[in-house]
Amino acid sequence: MQMKKLLIIIITLHLSVAHALAQTDLYTGDAVVSSQSEEDRNAAIPAALMQVLQKLSGKREMPVSAALDDALGNAASYLRSYRYAKVERSAADGSVSQELRLVAQFMQAEVDRILQAAGLPRWRQERPAVELWVVIDDGLSRQLKPPGFEYVWESIEEIAAMRGLPVSWPDLDEETLQLVDMRLVWGGFTDYLVERGAPQDGVAIIAARREGPQWTLRWNLASSGQTWSWQISDSELLDAITEGTHRLADEIAASNTIAFSEQGVWTTDISIGGLNGAAAYARCLDYLQHLSLVNDVQVLGASPGRVQFRLKLNAATEHLAEALRQGLILIPASAGSEYDYELLP
Repeated sequence: MQMKKLLIIIITLHLSVAHALAQTDLYTGDAVVSSQSEEDRNAAIPAALMQVLQKLSGKREMPVSAALDDALGNAASYLRSYRYAKVERSAADGSVSQELRLVAQFMQAEVDRILQAAGLPRWRQERPAVELWVVIDDGLSRQLKPPGFEYVWESIEEIAAMRGLPVSWPDLDEETLQLVDMRLVWGGFTDYLVERGAPQDGVAIIAARREGPQWTLRWNLASSGQTWSWQISDSELLDAITEGTHRLADEIAASNTIAFSEQGVWTTDISIGGLNGAAAYARCLDYLQHLSLVNDVQVLGASPGRVQFRLKLNAATEHLAEALRQGLILIPASAGSEYDYELLP
């Protein structure tokens, strides 16, 4: 009787939870315009659509493709809505200017078809933020994100947003900052920061030093057990930051993209424990439905505290395990397809 009642609750909740939509910001792009005229708007829409395709595919440079040429030529037909925004831009000399931008949101289903037609990879939409630690050495001292470089921090955030890469800055008060070993940060030891609480799924150290007319930037990135490092030199700090931030997005995207050959229709069954009550079940179901890899969720059966689900995926099944690991909601309970739900506060 209890089992029958549990199944009735599950079926009722399954019907009442709406299928989740993809993150809408990934389907929104922007482009600088001179005015709000129809002519300027129509000229900017293809650039906004190109930005959306960059966000979704993780590619900085798009391949030559007849499908892409056709899509960009008809970009206005995929437009869902648009608005204008005035954005303030800081300069190295401390001055601030404004530029007008068209902010265009495109229809998800149509854009997804463009990606498929062009044979592009797909960057998973669940994207943990990369925490950025920037140290500037002016020859006298080394400071973490010192004042006076606001135009640099704005540029990093803008490029990251344009590429669809979430970023964050460490939140440190004066007392906490005193406890940070700047020698290790300057040395690029990302594992030191992870031990102190930086996210394992993304932390980057940017060590910048000026020597005469030349800036040298050393980048160290750690994400999901992988590490990368590179160096960029330029006479302009902003140019070096721009190239490095693009490289940051390139590396993160490449390690989290689904190749075109791995996209399609797959089905997998998983068993989830720890679902002790209707509220836990509803949250778990909502989480599964929000995963961009999941097209449909079916309930196969249930026992006290555990539910068996069948997931219809749009990518090869191996990508699901990594998505669940990053989600921190379902914890592997065995080497197979069993998980335990971790109750959130």
